[in-house]
Amino acid sequence: MSSGFQTYSEEHEAFRATVRQFVQREIKPHIQKWEAAEEFPRELYGKAAEIGLFGLKYEEKYGGSDAGFFFEAVATEELSKSSSGGVAAGLGAQMTIATGPIHLFGTDAQKQRYLTRAIKGEWIGAFAVTEPSGGSDVAGLKTTARREGEGWVLNGAKTYITSGVRADYVIVAAKTDVTKGHKGLSMLIVEKGTPGFIVSKKLQKLGWRASDTAELHFEDCRIPGEALLGTEGGGFSQIMGNFQWERLSLALGAVGAADDILQTVIEFTKNREAFGQAVAKFQVTKHKLAEMATDLEAARQLTYHALRLHAAGEWALGQTAMAKKVATEMCCRLADQSLQLHGGAGYMMEFDIQRHWRDARLGPIGGGTSEIMNEIIAKQLGL
Repeated sequence: MSSGFQTYSEEHEAFRATVRQFVQREIKPHIQKWEAAEEFPRELYGKAAEIGLFGLKYEEKYGGSDAGFFFEAVATEELSKSSSGGVAAGLGAQMTIATGPIHLFGTDAQKQRYLTRAIKGEWIGAFAVTEPSGGSDVAGLKTTARREGEGWVLNGAKTYITSGVRADYVIVAAKTDVTKGHKGLSMLIVEKGTPGFIVSKKLQKLGWRASDTAELHFEDCRIPGEALLGTEGGGFSQIMGNFQWERLSLALGAVGAADDILQTVIEFTKNREAFGQAVAKFQVTKHKLAEMATDLEAARQLTYHALRLHAAGEWALGQTAMAKKVATEMCCRLADQSLQLHGGAGYMMEFDIQRHWRDARLGPIGGGTSEIMNEIIAKQLGL
């Protein structure tokens, strides 16, 4: 079924084919092994860099292609069709939250040091905001960075950090002035190997198992003055700005995963027999699949609308929140309904649906919960 979305040109679709081939060749054959290991090989970053995955919206002088948001949207959808949310999250984080803030707010020297290496897949980055004591309350963060001489001394802890175990650098949110609330929040870049920077544990998760997720600690971690990203006290607006594309990426990923879920369950029900005929021939199955396809298409069009607004330079705060909430919740519903249609087979590890079902559940939580999205939408309504 056509999506009816014409902004994806022939060039976008050609790139989609390239990413799809990459997924089929480099990811799909290894998923069960990587899920069991709870990580995928570091070498995959280099292979992804070879097809230009990490520099799609960055300037050529830093190694990017400056192709734009729509190319990255295509990549996000296709990675999510790999049936491994963990792999999609690990590579997706490198495309978005680990490089976006440096591109937007970094100095040329910071871009040369971090962005160019991340685009090549040589260095892995991470974005550390969430803390063990709280999730969505960005203004209430407890990690601090105090001035000492020409540098900073960082203390605190972060958790649920995608790629945090293997990261070569981490962008850390910290209070540089505890008296100013959210206006005292700043972002700093901390490199692996810095004394006082400790990866305290690798977290085990319900889903996204193939991505490494870490808890990090900073104990009198001394970093140079040039580690500050952007302006001192500008961290809150940097985080909020970064959330826009992260949330839209989560919506796009949910659309891609749901598309894979729907196609998989259609084929399964066509080939599964009960009472002497294909399950797909039962009226109740046909109607359920029709409802699932409609649910997906509605979320897809809302997500693409938010994408168009974002690419046009609009803030689109409400539409992005709507897209993130609707698409991620839709993906959960489709995964659950597909698992039901698979019957007992859906619980077997060799079937992709059980992994999709586990992975989808993080969508309405990560990047701001559905409840936070409702709060954002309500504010846009003047409530």
